[in-house]
Amino acid sequence: MEYFAQQVLNGLTIGSVYGLIAVGYTMVYGIVGMINFAHGEIYMIGAFVGVIVLTVLGSLGITFVPLLIAVALIASIVITSVYGYTLEKVAYRPLRGSTRLAALISAIGMSIFLQNFVLLVQGARVKSVPQLITERHVLYDGGPGAMVTVTNSQLLIMGVAAVVMLAFGFLVAKTPLGRSQRACAQDKVMAAYLGVQVDRTIATTFVLGAALAAVAGVLVSLYYGVVDFFVGFVAGIKAFTAAVLGGIGSIKGAFLGGIILGLVEALWSSYLSFAYKDVAAFSLLILILLVRPTGLIGRPETEKV
Repeated sequence: MEYFAQQVLNGLTIGSVYGLIAVGYTMVYGIVGMINFAHGEIYMIGAFVGVIVLTVLGSLGITFVPLLIAVALIASIVITSVYGYTLEKVAYRPLRGSTRLAALISAIGMSIFLQNFVLLVQGARVKSVPQLITERHVLYDGGPGAMVTVTNSQLLIMGVAAVVMLAFGFLVAKTPLGRSQRACAQDKVMAAYLGVQVDRTIATTFVLGAALAAVAGVLVSLYYGVVDFFVGFVAGIKAFTAAVLGGIGSIKGAFLGGIILGLVEALWSSYLSFAYKDVAAFSLLILILLVRPTGLIGRPETEKV
């Protein structure tokens, strides 16, 4: 039982990361109707920025951990937000009135471009960062081999994810930006006639999604201590799976899908086979979609004619 509880904590941790990235997917899809397949690379860039900032500050002799993390988060959010804004303006805005296939091809092209750009700039070798958060708390001690623990890095990831989800739920439901986003999601042409700045709203949504990916990237680099140019592809596919699993277009669904995916991976890896954990995750997606094609809490789309 203790082993099961420990794996649940591990699953909640990685699931929170998937949820953070998945929200960026689902926000863009909910408003523009496009799948931003370059979102995983934005997450990867955020992780790299975090590692670089932490390395530079460490070389300067700065050892105050909260300051290191805060500066890394701010720098990563700022830089990835610029990437997100540029991505929307260059790769998606010109194709907004074209077919979804054209936008999909553009997204895949930008994903490949950003991945290879980082490969050329940073190299193919894994970058590492010292473990800054090492404290571990014992939740249950049943003797040797029967202990349940949680690290401060896990608490940080789950706490940040919970706060961000609540904040974004409030933003969409209660703020002028959220009302503009909902208006654009329903009908961009009518929203423009009613005075909504459609281009600004969509660009802001891309920026917010990039900021979420940056937060996830920095937290994961702190948790695992390593990052490479390929982590964005894997995490992006998993986060997209989480968004579809929960219901693409739903913020709550994206976060729920991330948590479920993280739990399935952790438990499958622990009790069955680590090599087939990805197969288990995608098999779960197929089973859910066979029963609920719109995801767990997604709503069916109505086509405007």
